[in-house]
Amino acid sequence: MFYVKEKVSDTMAVSIEINYLNVFCKCPECGGETNVDLEALSHTDEGLDLFGSAVLCEECSRKLYRRNHRD
Repeated sequence: MFYVKEKVSDTMAVSIEINYLNVFCKCPECGGETNVDLEALSHTDEGLDLFGSAVLCEECSRKLYRRNHRD
């Protein structure tokens, strides 16, 4: 199990399990929050790079697809 741990104070820390429902990224185009499936991201040709990766939101993904697939 992977989790995120954040120290809130000298006496308290919060741990949250990482799963497909609670991982998010800010879209690099519009800044909107989008859910990220880390398992799917890890199967890309480049592998999993959390520091160098960004995920477009659904709307920005559609816009990019339309721009790249014009007739």
